[in-house]
Amino acid sequence: MTTENTAPEPTPGAEPTTPFHDLGRYVALPRASGLTLSGDGARLVTSVATLDDKGVKYASALWEIDPTGERPARRLTRSRQGEQGAAFTPAGDLLFTSARPDPSGKEGDEEPPSALWLLPADGAEARVVAVRSSGVGHPLVARRAPVVVVTSDVLPHARDTAHDEQLRTARKEKKVSAILHSGYPVRYWDHDLGPAAPHLLTARITDDLVAPQAGDKDPSLALRDLTTDVGPALHETSADLSPAGTTVVTSWLKPLAKGAQRSVLVAIDTATGERRTLVDDETADASAPVISPDGAWVAFTRETISTPLVAPRVSLALVPLAGGPWQPLAETWDRWPHGVTWLPDSAALLVVADDDGRAPVFRIEVPSGAVARVTLDDAAFSNLQVSPAGDAVYALRTSYLAPEHPVRIDLVAAAHGPVLAVALPAPAPAPELPGTLAEVETTTADGVRVRAWLAQPAGTGPEHPAPLLLWIHGGPLGSWNGWSWRWNPWLLVAQGYAVLLPDPALSTGYGQAFIQRGWGAWGGAPFTDLMAITDEVCARDDIDPTRTAAMGGSFGGYMANWVAGHTDRFEAIVTHASLWALDQFGPTTDAAYYWAREMTDEMALANSPHRFVEQIATPMLVVHGDRDYRVPIGEGLRLWYELLSRSALAADDAGHTPHRFLYFPDETHWVLAPQHATIWYSVVSTFLAEHVLHEARDLPDLLG
Repeated sequence: MTTENTAPEPTPGAEPTTPFHDLGRYVALPRASGLTLSGDGARLVTSVATLDDKGVKYASALWEIDPTGERPARRLTRSRQGEQGAAFTPAGDLLFTSARPDPSGKEGDEEPPSALWLLPADGAEARVVAVRSSGVGHPLVARRAPVVVVTSDVLPHARDTAHDEQLRTARKEKKVSAILHSGYPVRYWDHDLGPAAPHLLTARITDDLVAPQAGDKDPSLALRDLTTDVGPALHETSADLSPAGTTVVTSWLKPLAKGAQRSVLVAIDTATGERRTLVDDETADASAPVISPDGAWVAFTRETISTPLVAPRVSLALVPLAGGPWQPLAETWDRWPHGVTWLPDSAALLVVADDDGRAPVFRIEVPSGAVARVTLDDAAFSNLQVSPAGDAVYALRTSYLAPEHPVRIDLVAAAHGPVLAVALPAPAPAPELPGTLAEVETTTADGVRVRAWLAQPAGTGPEHPAPLLLWIHGGPLGSWNGWSWRWNPWLLVAQGYAVLLPDPALSTGYGQAFIQRGWGAWGGAPFTDLMAITDEVCARDDIDPTRTAAMGGSFGGYMANWVAGHTDRFEAIVTHASLWALDQFGPTTDAAYYWAREMTDEMALANSPHRFVEQIATPMLVVHGDRDYRVPIGEGLRLWYELLSRSALAADDAGHTPHRFLYFPDETHWVLAPQHATIWYSVVSTFLAEHVLHEARDLPDLLG
């Protein structure tokens, strides 16, 4: 076990001062995301979300970070609506998307859709360069040519842009929201699909676009549709544009029998719109294409089609951009890579992969597939941006010690072994933490190592043991390895709890066999792993084993429900957006075809928590949002009714029960609105205080 102190010892009688002791201060903390580097390597831009003055939504602004680390970060944009999706042009101008009003628009215009804006490199004022009534998505810009590609939704019967706008206006005026589907899926995570579908549009960035003449009407991009007959193939896909701007490669959803689908790779000529299939693998989904700087290769992610008996496997592959057979890359590497970026000479690429509770950067040689770890940090990295000389990579780094912040990684030094990333001046300092972080592990009865992070309050020790909260991650194919604003352990640490963040069977970062241990048997090894690591931590003299609770969301919520029906060791259980009756969940989730690959009907029944409701003798707080399409609200409604009617703590003759149901009519799989996040944490902490600490606390007044 290793321990890292992250907070000073408290001064007796002093009031806590960290943002985690005050939900209002916590939700107002700035949140960085995304990173983009200019072609010359001189400018680095990130997006920072901050709370609006009413405290009901976040708006993002673009900030410039000095890649040399010498100058402080400076803000580039400012508006109530916010800006995001930054991308540099070859000339160094900055494109971004925003729904802020166009100063040249008409008086009285309604709330505008997201438009494409250009911020000239010479410091001139930003202005709109592309507007569509359906909005404009984040831009892709060619590295060596003035070509841009964007996404925009188009109605299926629209003949052109003008006709699309007419149809939208008619639907809006008649208040028609109906959608006629002929395929599957019909919704995804938190939004309905259709009737419009995403299209790819392209344009050239002309000189007059950047420097319009005084008195002239401001020029705009002449967007041209590359995918006029696309249908729903580009829903939730990703694309990349070749360095010369001649070809865009995109993942493409191919419909299959029985409502299933598979992702293939398609190359589209930006001049003619002609399409050709690059990869169509019947045994796997091909996605996340990234074109090499020399324009010769496309690296992509290959995820094998799972079966109820065999878990999926994620790996990298290469295919020639000109066409030809694809080939595996680093095929024997037992990790799941993502976030691919090429080095400038096209001889190697960098990736991120979950690994033992971290997500380091790795270098993979082409074509040998040799893998070498680049970063030494106990952290997770994302948004890799390689310098033009290939001597450094910029990234966002996060861990349970700090939220996302920009760093520089020395690739020259990394050639001799893993290195520590160097922090760059960030738009906001990392918040002070209210405790310490430790790494713990145990060995299960079947001889498997299971590890976890343990966050503890400052001052915890044998004389002041802390109550324990077991937090179970979602996915289930994931890992507790990076900062989460939604599931942040430090908020509960600030209230005196120790929070255990384990990676049980099915977690990524421990090899394919570790995933396979829990595949098709969610109630097996994942459950016993969780209990084993909880036993290990409860044996410590700085933990109070008589005061414990369990919490989880999504798959973690499923596991919380399973725990409730299989042990009474916890004083309280919180289950968020949770799977309850697997036979009901399977056909109603937004990707039922995927679920059908994961479990047979017999497996689903054997692993369904609802079968054990009579054995639930622990007070449960059920949380669900009505707009959750991944785990539909029916799961929460059925769980709530069956707790009240059939559990060991069912409602009595007067209707009293210790169970509670926190319902959000307009939230999704997550609770995203800051005011609702505050309610969520307030209700959770009040529920836990009642049953774990045996303290009575007031609920938020805003609950009515």
